[in-house]
Amino acid sequence: MIAEFFGTFWLVFGGCGSAIFAAAFPSLGIGFLGVAFAFGLTVLTMAFAVGGVSGGHFNPAVSVGLMVAGRFPGSHLIPYIIAQVVGAIVAAVVLYLIASGKADFQLGDFAANGYGEHSPGGYSLASALVAEIVLTLFFLIVILGSTSSKVPVGFAPIAIGLALTLIHLISIPITDTSVNPARSTGQALFVGGWALQQLWLFWVAPIIGGALGGITWILLSDHD
Repeated sequence: MIAEFFGTFWLVFGGCGSAIFAAAFPSLGIGFLGVAFAFGLTVLTMAFAVGGVSGGHFNPAVSVGLMVAGRFPGSHLIPYIIAQVVGAIVAAVVLYLIASGKADFQLGDFAANGYGEHSPGGYSLASALVAEIVLTLFFLIVILGSTSSKVPVGFAPIAIGLALTLIHLISIPITDTSVNPARSTGQALFVGGWALQQLWLFWVAPIIGGALGGITWILLSDHD
């Protein structure tokens, strides 16, 4: 649980932090590409750092998908989700403490996820729902496939980190990319209002996608 806390903290602090600070700073200009790589690098680095302790989920939807695929005991699911959500919230607190130290600080969307008028590209609820389900599904397939006993050992964090980067490159314009209910929750608590009203989608869609990813992997693979 401690490893999941720190891993999820790093994911939110690094990924959302890059969106809040670097992407908004004109002279750096990292844009969507930089933020996408930041999220991927957080997972890659912490999967290497603490993946041997907890499995490196850092995401309730990943924990659900691994459970459905038979790779993770259901008795550990709730404790893992609690640790992940707490890690995300604490990261959001630290981001707020840093960001609010700027004289002209404005909270804005604080890297929260949204659809409709709160989608960066103006995409609808239906678009957001489909994108979050499909992308989480494929994220689970990459995770389950790269950690299979049939592939070379030690490279899984690279594949998983690059997959998360690709996911962000696709969906930042759609929802600001969730595929992770914990990541969405921490930011939404600070933004409040619309972000909390829309938060349900960023729990429901990734959880569905994670479960479907686990089922898909069962159909694709010999159980290992």
